[in-house]
Amino acid sequence: MHSPPAWTFHTIPDQTGRVAVVTGANSGIGYITARELARRGAQVVLACRDPERGRLALIRMQGEVPGAHLELRQVDLGSLASVREFAAGWDRGQLDLLVNNAGVAMVPYARTADGFESQFGINHLGTFALTGLLLPHLLAAPDPRVITVSSEGQRFARFDLRNLNAERRYRSAFAYVQSKRANLYFAMELQRRADAAGLRLRSMAVAPGLTRTNVLTGGANSDRGRLYATLTRLLVRAAFRPTPEGAKTSLFAATVPDLPGGSYIVPDGPLQLRGEPIRRTRERAIRDIDTAAHLWQLSERLTGVTYALPACCGW
Repeated sequence: MHSPPAWTFHTIPDQTGRVAVVTGANSGIGYITARELARRGAQVVLACRDPERGRLALIRMQGEVPGAHLELRQVDLGSLASVREFAAGWDRGQLDLLVNNAGVAMVPYARTADGFESQFGINHLGTFALTGLLLPHLLAAPDPRVITVSSEGQRFARFDLRNLNAERRYRSAFAYVQSKRANLYFAMELQRRADAAGLRLRSMAVAPGLTRTNVLTGGANSDRGRLYATLTRLLVRAAFRPTPEGAKTSLFAATVPDLPGGSYIVPDGPLQLRGEPIRRTRERAIRDIDTAAHLWQLSERLTGVTYALPACCGW
């Protein structure tokens, strides 16, 4: 039997008429995701924390995809005020696609503007709040999707609901994989609640695999010194795959027509760290309904953002 052809960017169907928001679109996986959606005709909003980096990314993308429908807007997932301002300023009507891509990884201990541990606050709470506040615009679209970028590192998380905010102890790697597990819980619980409400919304999570991005060297990690930066760059160059390969799972989840909601898309290679996008169903966290529901309740309380969906699974 012949194996199916590899999934490539050329496989992406026409996206004309779709409006998409990609957070963290100024670099890395987010940049590639936004660029390829725009290349296929989508109207793409680059939602970036740093206005200058966003501006440079916009100029670069316009040069790579002449005639693309692109727009830059500022949002900082580490500030609930910024998230609310972004959502309140949405003036484009329906939103067909939200790609929750922005995040930080294994950064030194810090707190967000609202006092949350930075990785939990940015990677999960900021994403949770932004999605909830944009939900009315998503539900106005005929076939809306929410794609949340998790990580295969989430498989190694010891998820502790009592220490999500570094209440007792902070270890950067532990906090990172825990925040990525939270991303997966969020994506699956959003789908369960959409299903319970009879909505067409499709929520999915993806893992990019080991990918060359600046998430380990940029932002909060930029102050770790020259030795850290040099060693990290060497590691990323030697062991990680090119950024476009890492963006495949996000673009696959965002554009494959018959992909069901609640999918978790990962690379199909060894340890799911590299390879073509596939849907994985054997994942304990996907079926952990109780923890996901508790996390949802906690997230609503911490962010003050309540989703306009009926409660699911008895919570």
